[in-house]
Amino acid sequence: MRTEQTRLTPVGIDDMAAYIPKIYLPIATLAEERNLEYAKLNKGLGLEAMAVADAHEDVATMAANAVLELMEKNRLRPQEVGRIYMGTESSVDGSKPMATYVLEMLTQYYEALYGPDCFLNCDVVDLTFACIGAVDALQNTLDWVKGGENRIGIVVGSDNAKYELGSGGEYTQGAGSIALLVKQNPRLISIGDAWGVATRPVHDFFKPLRIATKESLLHEALKLAGKGSQAAREALSRLAEMPPNGGVLTSSEANIMLHKETPVFDGPYSNACYQERIREALTHFAPQAGYDVQAEAISGNWDKMAFHLPYAFQARRMFPEVYLMEAKATGKWASWAKEYGLEEPARENFGDEAAFEKAHGQFLRAISKTDAYQVFVQEKIAAGERASSLVGNLYTSSIFLSLMSILETALEGGEELQGRRFGFFAYGSGSKSKVFEGELQAGWKEATRQFRLMERLARRTAIDYYTYEQLHRGQAAESALPVQNEFFLKEICHEKGVLEGARTYARATEAAVLEPGA
Repeated sequence: MRTEQTRLTPVGIDDMAAYIPKIYLPIATLAEERNLEYAKLNKGLGLEAMAVADAHEDVATMAANAVLELMEKNRLRPQEVGRIYMGTESSVDGSKPMATYVLEMLTQYYEALYGPDCFLNCDVVDLTFACIGAVDALQNTLDWVKGGENRIGIVVGSDNAKYELGSGGEYTQGAGSIALLVKQNPRLISIGDAWGVATRPVHDFFKPLRIATKESLLHEALKLAGKGSQAAREALSRLAEMPPNGGVLTSSEANIMLHKETPVFDGPYSNACYQERIREALTHFAPQAGYDVQAEAISGNWDKMAFHLPYAFQARRMFPEVYLMEAKATGKWASWAKEYGLEEPARENFGDEAAFEKAHGQFLRAISKTDAYQVFVQEKIAAGERASSLVGNLYTSSIFLSLMSILETALEGGEELQGRRFGFFAYGSGSKSKVFEGELQAGWKEATRQFRLMERLARRTAIDYYTYEQLHRGQAAESALPVQNEFFLKEICHEKGVLEGARTYARATEAAVLEPGA
């Protein structure tokens, strides 16, 4: 019999667990190799290190490791978990969810005690919308938890944020997974019903299926071998006479669809989309939560704010527009502008849109350099940047890494957060933002003490540039570190047939040096 839940029962995040790879590349090492000025990356963007996935790791192993820790420290039985919803933009399959691989690994771990069907009634799915997929999963799971007493759900974000070597996004890379325990009467933070949403269909960052003709592939390969265009045409002609046998070139299609881990992106445009979407989502959120965006600074109601952080200082660089909006709403802008000598550019004073946008950007940067804004950053944003500086971009888990960083920093500093409210700004390219708020609960310290996030990050091993590049290219002969007490990718089936591409996973208990899945 279903038990109806009253609206007074709080729902939210009861606990969190992070899995970050045990190896990292210092940003100083990358800067030296790329002839980049380290100070600009460190002081300008807040970058110190990037987490790097080892040869035996992928998004499924990282997620399984995070979920297992969450279940173990909360002594959860598999049958108690009603769903595991996964946010990722790093899937390696166009049909089979990564969450099913996570479930497979968890079943391997628990079946000796609970049987092979211990997760039979657990609902799993992947949600994909760039970096906001795990927030979508959280919102969905919160609604599900409200629908029945004692429902327990897990949300996990897992990604390998990878860019082309030498590209403008390379130094923002990262890898890892964060799992959230979602339930009624949470120890950590309750989340309200108000959700601001802003969505516009744009192409700021995406990972399309690239189309390549067989002729172009043959031409490129034969050119590298010192052959000419005629050889490519002759090879293509012979291909047409061969029966399809499931090979890459001998398939029946004229074109080859290529999926790359790295994105097509426009950095400046994506930043502009980020700025606009979070402002629009905040405006949508305000009346739902009982705030007046025209008359108050909504951020003033929040003790801290957690953001999606493509790089550590993204939020402090993108928030001045909202800060300006709130200064105007509270009637403080005129005196504040006079104090700091700021003059907002007017669109009608510029001959073209590009000139105005440039002037407006310079104006917002001037706001970000004022003493008042710097104090605002230190009070509300900076604590969420600490872990990001050491890890890099986690895509779907980035906003939750920010939250863990805030909570650990507050615990270290002896802050009392019970009853305080946090604001959350999520963003996914393509593009969408969601804004919501949460209230810290009485058990936040108890839960946060078990994170040990900074302690674990301090124990990681730095790798050199050569090792990083081999891992990035997928050419590493073995894992950089021995594999112990974690799940790993054991094998990828390359044989033609009904299991081509299937991935097999296992768990290492004793330390072992592993070759990548063959």
